[in-house]
Amino acid sequence: MIPAQLHLTLPLWLRDTLDDSRLYPDDDAKVALAIELARGNVENRGGGPFGAAVFTGEGRLVAVGVNRVIAQSCSVAHAEIMAYMLAQQRLQRFRLNEGGGRFILASSAQPCCQCYGATVWAGIDELLIGARAEDVEELSEFDEGPLPADWIGELHKRGIAVRRDIRREQARQVFVRYRELGGMAY
Repeated sequence: MIPAQLHLTLPLWLRDTLDDSRLYPDDDAKVALAIELARGNVENRGGGPFGAAVFTGEGRLVAVGVNRVIAQSCSVAHAEIMAYMLAQQRLQRFRLNEGGGRFILASSAQPCCQCYGATVWAGIDELLIGARAEDVEELSEFDEGPLPADWIGELHKRGIAVRRDIRREQARQVFVRYRELGGMAY
């Protein structure tokens, strides 16, 4: 029988670490949370070293995601995708900003080609990035895939502002730790 339902979950350790009543007042605080999610995913062996969080323009946390590809046997279960899907489900909107308000995605690392594509359609207004794709490829076995030559410009054309290198070195250290623990071998 062909499956008719899909069920993806975040790891249980996240329940005790999040406070959705907290305000994240600036870009640094938002990316710091994404990096902490990535670090937690590595330390708890929940999946790859990626974390992402969706915020309102006012800095309220809407949803989070961590990499769940191996744990969920699902190649699209990247941190950004998980955060987008959970935010869209929570707000009951397939484009987050179409119902009003501004939305921000903070990611521990630059989105891969898949997550870049999802970012175009997710309905966010701003993308905040920790580590760059070259950091990910240098420090891990991940292939981030092809992006348009002017990927930042393409997002700007669609009304999505991009800020990167926020806490870059801290984000890079998550990949170092992931490698120390054996990478995909765990």
